[in-house]
Amino acid sequence: MAGDILYEKHGRVRLITIDRADKMNSLDFDANDRLIDVWRQFAADDDARAAVITGAGNTAFCAGADLKTYTIDYATRPAAEFRQRYTDGPGFGGITRGLDIDKPIVAAINGFAISGGLELAEACDIRFSSPDAEFAHQDVNWGFHPCDGGCVRLPQIVGLGNAMEMILSGERIDAAHAMRIGLVNRIYPLADLVARSLEFADVLASRAPLAQRYAKQVMLNAPDMPMADALKLESRSFYDLGGTEDIAEGTTAFREKRPANFKGK
Repeated sequence: MAGDILYEKHGRVRLITIDRADKMNSLDFDANDRLIDVWRQFAADDDARAAVITGAGNTAFCAGADLKTYTIDYATRPAAEFRQRYTDGPGFGGITRGLDIDKPIVAAINGFAISGGLELAEACDIRFSSPDAEFAHQDVNWGFHPCDGGCVRLPQIVGLGNAMEMILSGERIDAAHAMRIGLVNRIYPLADLVARSLEFADVLASRAPLAQRYAKQVMLNAPDMPMADALKLESRSFYDLGGTEDIAEGTTAFREKRPANFKGK
């Protein structure tokens, strides 16, 4: 896709790049709308099994919203318009709210992931980073708080105490700290980060897509449910896979000692 949001095909994986390095890969309204369109393209592409999102350059993954053009407009819209465009529409970066994608998404965090940029990373399923990446919800420094999932997702990812520390202080943490608290899954050298992320995404793309979709739904919904109900949800989800072509292919491939060729059916 032309412009400042790049969409590239790598087999069954799609690489999405925020190409605004001169602006720390922050998003203004137009770039945000283009990123939303790219996510919709990915969701509708039956050949695309997994995605990697990263930022251009060596400095930033995404520094969040462009404060000069986005944030003040966002916060001062009339209530009805605010609800229509933001609360009930796609969140910052598309996947933070209102645009559910059941395919695996990996964030390749190649530098600063700040405020909305960190919320974008938190909305991904798996996060890899470079050693010099930094992470922060700096919103309290500017008079507001996270509004696209930071207050909701971060406690689920790193625990309430760690999330309170980050959000209420606005302080940055480094990649090593992020990995200790579970915000980052793996750390790779910057020069290798995107390639290693694509390699892992290719592994994800080789697995059973229906099983991934159902498992993702269970993991995302279970924390809001009583334990007994969550366990029943998991069991029902497992049963629903029983009549699929994928489970037949997977078990047959295991018996025949060959790689499975899943169709997502």
